Amino acid sequence: MMLLCAHSNRIWHYWAGKYPGSVGVLLSPAYFRKVPLDPWMPFVLDNDAYGAWRDKKAWSQRAWLEMFAAIRLTGRTPLWAAVPDVVADAQGTLDNWQRYAFEVQRLGWPTAFCVQDGMTPKQVPKDADVIFVGGTDAWKFPNLHLWTGNFPRVHCGRVAPSMFERCEQMGCESVDGSSWFVGASEPNKLPTIARFIEGHRRERLEPELVF
Repeated sequence: MMLLCAHSNRIWHYWAGKYPGSVGVLLSPAYFRKVPLDPWMPFVLDNDAYGAWRDKKAWSQRAWLEMFAAIRLTGRTPLWAAVPDVVADAQGTLDNWQRYAFEVQRLGWPTAFCVQDGMTPKQVPKDADVIFVGGTDAWKFPNLHLWTGNFPRVHCGRVAPSMFERCEQMGCESVDGSSWFVGASEPNKLPTIARFIEGHRRERLEPELVF
């Protein structure tokens, strides 16, 4: 399972090199220019719908498309791009898919559909490549198995380090978080992340080191 952080630091780049596929960065319109897009670092594109909902601000289509234009200039391809959703609003999210999915598809990038409170697998658009489990925390985690059990590629948003093992066991392809490096010395932050990445991933590499 890949850990996608909204920020990166030296240890993130170290892990990206030592354990390929273990970490990446999650970029969004609000801060993508502040996070270096290095050629060795996998990345995905979020849409800032959650931040706008949280802060009670209008979502900006212009900022979202400006991010796409900037990413295209780099020649890099994201693992996926999240089509704008409406947090905790199933119908609004479905309407947005009809309105905005083509903006991702016309660039040839994989699309992520952000499922919301009350949705069922039957409502997922047929042309979605990745399921992004969003919605409210009260709904998201109790229903995570519904998505990992029905779709091969599932990403879960806003996951605390203490939830990594559970998400991986349930079949998540990736998870994200924006505060993993805030108070990183706390026992439930960077040490937990290090144990997760360097634990069984180190075990997978060890046989290759035997001469």
